[in-house]
Amino acid sequence: MMDLRGKRVLVMGLGVHGGGLGVAQWLLRQGAAITVTDLAPPEALAAPLAILNAAAAQIGATVAYTLGEHRAGDFTSHDLVVANPAVRPDSPWLALARAAGAPVETEMTLFFRACRGPILGVTGTKGKTTTALLLGAMLREAFPDTVVAGNMRVSALAALDSIGPTTPVVLELSSFQLERLGAAGLSPGYALITNLSPDHLNWHGSMEAYAAAKRQIYWHQSPDGVVALNGADDASVEYFPRSDHGGRLIRVCAGPVWSRAVCRYPGPPERPAATVVLHDDQVILDDPDGVFGPPSPRGGEPLFARDEVRLPGAHNLANAMMAAALARGFGVGAGSLRAALRGFGGVEHRLELVRELDGVRYVNDTTATNPAAALAALETIAPPVVLIAGGADKNLEFTALGAAIARRVKALGLLEGSATPRLLEAVRAAPFGPPLVTGPYGDFATAIRTARTLAAPGDTVLLSPGCASFGMFRNEFHRGEEFRRLVGEL
Repeated sequence: MMDLRGKRVLVMGLGVHGGGLGVAQWLLRQGAAITVTDLAPPEALAAPLAILNAAAAQIGATVAYTLGEHRAGDFTSHDLVVANPAVRPDSPWLALARAAGAPVETEMTLFFRACRGPILGVTGTKGKTTTALLLGAMLREAFPDTVVAGNMRVSALAALDSIGPTTPVVLELSSFQLERLGAAGLSPGYALITNLSPDHLNWHGSMEAYAAAKRQIYWHQSPDGVVALNGADDASVEYFPRSDHGGRLIRVCAGPVWSRAVCRYPGPPERPAATVVLHDDQVILDDPDGVFGPPSPRGGEPLFARDEVRLPGAHNLANAMMAAALARGFGVGAGSLRAALRGFGGVEHRLELVRELDGVRYVNDTTATNPAAALAALETIAPPVVLIAGGADKNLEFTALGAAIARRVKALGLLEGSATPRLLEAVRAAPFGPPLVTGPYGDFATAIRTARTLAAPGDTVLLSPGCASFGMFRNEFHRGEEFRRLVGEL
């Protein structure tokens, strides 16, 4: 771990998710002299500023700030720059720092360099938070000190002091974080990709670049590394071929979840792979070559039964299978997997039942920030559905979601946003009669009250936007919290 005592460190992007705040607090504890620069004005950062100032005062330190703007002098006068994941790697400000001789790190690159325990990384387009939390629960059954952090508003650096050489660390990793880790030549020793579909194309520019960022989760593994990939997901098979990594492979065949139920990872025969499959409502590990220990008995090793997964939907069965595959690859026994699944009730903001009122269920799925995630929600929730959707654009395709809305949704309430007109166009172009459409609403409370008037007993009012939240909300979590608050006031 680098010695930061007395170093002048610039934190670029305090943010509201906790990453910038967490790394700033950690840098203070390492004895660094820090400056925070953020384009947001002080009033927008009141909460994290109060926390950071209190942390600095507690150890007799001070923090310098440049808020509401960036200044070139900050980037040319510090020994190290730590960038928030939301800062583009090609930012001219970071280029200025590099030209002045300052290395650029992120919270995750610092964590990987300092962490003493084994890291299990989880990524994917859909389901990565649920899968990471499931994986963490499975590991805790066998290793009670397991740490779960990463891209879920939990700072990984805050847990460093409690992590020993044998402490498992489960990290949810976004494509933004992985892009920076890959540039630094860092991958977790154990890796999992739930699935792949178009997302964040406004950032990455193309599906190929987005997949390349996700690929970094295993790209720098050693031959002893482990990666679990979804063999039933066509895009995963296409963009993560078996031949491009040297670690040990677990292919997971979850059946017809998002694509063809064909578990296929071709590759050199000298690289054997284990397989996790669903057979007769039992999830089985088949490891005839003994990739992860003694060869499986004939017929495979039972891991858990399908009905032990409490979460609804085929996509959550796939998430459970992915988590179990990597946990088993880490050495966790089947008994621990089953115990964790029986005790796991779900994740906030993901198909979260907020309330039942007058016979109508109100479900918060705000983290469905892309069309594929909203489509999975519609395939899980039984109709009739009154859907609240729309928001900011990420250059994604809405054709499949539009068709599903036209086929399965009773009424659609649209939220204002740059993507909303394209979503509406896809609904109207579907080969089915469009549902009743209201909005677009610039006021969230009005959208929710209107949905209530359109819902009858037995219906579900579902917030599953299929779009980013920016414009009306700070982030998707703010959107979900507002949904819970407003529904609670009905």
